[in-house]
Amino acid sequence: MNFQAIIQNYKETLTGKYFCFKGRENRIRFFQYVLAAFVITVLLSIVDTIIGFRILTPLFCLATLLPSLGITARRLHDVGKSELFLLLLLIPFIGLLAVLFFCIPEGEPEKNQYGDPV
Repeated sequence: MNFQAIIQNYKETLTGKYFCFKGRENRIRFFQYVLAAFVITVLLSIVDTIIGFRILTPLFCLATLLPSLGITARRLHDVGKSELFLLLLLIPFIGLLAVLFFCIPEGEPEKNQYGDPV
């Protein structure tokens, strides 16, 4: 796994596909984004703890909410599921696990109703 590729993928998702819910996203790019977001969230949580004022982590999560929902919707499209499965995220913990479970399989190799494979 190339660190530069992960950072480039993360930046591209945040800038180029900020509010994109159409199309498909492959499994590698999705999990690279999730990994980068997780690491940044952990680092910001540590900084918040050090300064004693919890503001950076919530601001980061709010700023990346739309790109995170977008890339998850595109990943669900890749496996042939509707973006309505994002509503499962409203169920605490179990919903997150369910959505991640749907995102794990390899995407459909042929064109589906959401477009060509990436």
